[in-house]
Amino acid sequence: MPGWYDIVRPREPTTTFDSLAQVYDLPGIFKSRDYFNSLIKAEVEQGIASTRIVLGGFSQGGAISLFTGITCPDRLGGIVGLSSYLLLHDSIKDHATTEASNKETPIFMGHGDSDPLVQYRWGVQTEKSLKEMGWKVDFRTYKGLAHSADPKEIDDLEKYLESRLPSID
Repeated sequence: MPGWYDIVRPREPTTTFDSLAQVYDLPGIFKSRDYFNSLIKAEVEQGIASTRIVLGGFSQGGAISLFTGITCPDRLGGIVGLSSYLLLHDSIKDHATTEASNKETPIFMGHGDSDPLVQYRWGVQTEKSLKEMGWKVDFRTYKGLAHSADPKEIDDLEKYLESRLPSID
């Protein structure tokens, strides 16, 4: 199922976070990351400070946003992953150094605990992995939420965005 990258095998209820790394569409992941970086570059060239840019998405879009934000050479205003997980978590240190531009950029993650597609435990493991590497992650759980959005999640996201992008008036 192509999107931001191709999901090359079915995800079963027994699929573990570690087994996700066994079959990645590396060309698709890198192509999407490079595309996101080109959008950031274009905005910066138009005079937008990179610190006023937030990468975010849902599901595959959230996974690409997390990966791109962590590996992005420009310091961003924020990184958001909703119902998502960290791509290439087994080799992320090869793509993001300890001096990464966004190491101090808070990451907002929201995930429903009843998500059958992007399993909740993958989101929890993403938070754990990122925190172990020194990233600042605000992970929120939404009870009973499947692979969808929730008004409370949107309210929490709004607060995060307001904190990351204060008014420039």
